[in-house]
Amino acid sequence: MKILLVGSGGREHALALGLQADAACSELYVAPGNPGIATIATIHPVAVTDNDAICELATKLEVDLVVIGPEVPLVNGVADVLRSAGFAVFGPSKAAAQLEGSKDFAKGVMRDAGVPTAHSFTCTKQSEIEIALDTFGAPYVVKDDGLAAGKGVVVTDDREVALAHALACKRVVIEEYLAGPEISLFGISDGRNILPMQPAQDFKRAFNGDLGPNTGGMGAYSPLAWAPDDIVEETYEKVLAPMIAEMAARGTPFVGLLYAGLALTDDGIRVIEFNARFGDPETQVLIPRLVTPLATLLYKAATDDLDDEVLHWRDESAVTVVLAAGGYPESPKTGGVITVNPAVEKTQIFHSGTTQDGASLLSSGGRVLTITGMGADLTEARDRAYRVISQIALEGSFYRSDIALNASVAEKGN
Repeated sequence: MKILLVGSGGREHALALGLQADAACSELYVAPGNPGIATIATIHPVAVTDNDAICELATKLEVDLVVIGPEVPLVNGVADVLRSAGFAVFGPSKAAAQLEGSKDFAKGVMRDAGVPTAHSFTCTKQSEIEIALDTFGAPYVVKDDGLAAGKGVVVTDDREVALAHALACKRVVIEEYLAGPEISLFGISDGRNILPMQPAQDFKRAFNGDLGPNTGGMGAYSPLAWAPDDIVEETYEKVLAPMIAEMAARGTPFVGLLYAGLALTDDGIRVIEFNARFGDPETQVLIPRLVTPLATLLYKAATDDLDDEVLHWRDESAVTVVLAAGGYPESPKTGGVITVNPAVEKTQIFHSGTTQDGASLLSSGGRVLTITGMGADLTEARDRAYRVISQIALEGSFYRSDIALNASVAEKGN
């Protein structure tokens, strides 16, 4: 099977490794890719925003499957263009990708599907915003309705900060604060069936102790020993399956990866948000734990053939830690020289924001590298990941030292 993977981040690097490891994958192409991906696949310098160029590349390469990694091309409708050209595509249509492209749209689907989520108001005027903020009170949860490159959500006790963010959005969703630990739980869908993956937890704040600004994610781990034993089954029954059924009933079936961000509240699970693709950095812990051959799995999803599929997982734990450029997330410094030592046993270095300049590896984004360690438990996995990241040199870079720390301590105490 010849596969084209679209994207260039750490998520795509993890997916590329998983796809390549499947014996069914004969050729793997990635557009545009990055220096890390270039060591395991053939990369093509095609922009993810150019639907026609992506389709032309798929046609030229005569691929059997196209896997779309990032949210922007999905919301831009690249899956529709590819399907119209006859390709099997893992990734939702433009209409279905609105589950991520519009938070207001997602709220409407959840309402119709009976999926539990936070109460909210969608606002376009300052008077509406003021009423919504006063109705829910602090902490204020303010979300840009559209895509905002991971910077669209503000959670704050400061009403003026909340108001300023809301006024900067063309349309904004303001909702009640959901108290409780957060987890990510993905589902792979063929438009009728959806297979829940194992849960993971990511760390959004930039600094230790969940302090600092929200980021795209500074690390993640899986499995979650502390989560309820039935969390996968409950999420499937209350969230994933109803969403897939509702999207199909609307005539816009969701084919691809449905990412559910959940809060485990005192009143049960509540959906914080949906994404229409694999999450980053959760993908970097989930794909290394997945035993089920990935290329075959995604092809079956793309061709409406998941009826008899079952996911299998390694018993090992995985912890991933992000190396971020100085100034991230507000104004990351790029162009720094990166020195990387070879990964140690049961670790993997995923490239996120890197570029090659001759023999030099340079930083080109806010999240530069993601290092995943595997182990018999979280402590062992953490030790491996941190051993590797501590030996990477990039001037001004930083990383959190507490990824999965509390969970590993609790695990040892049980």
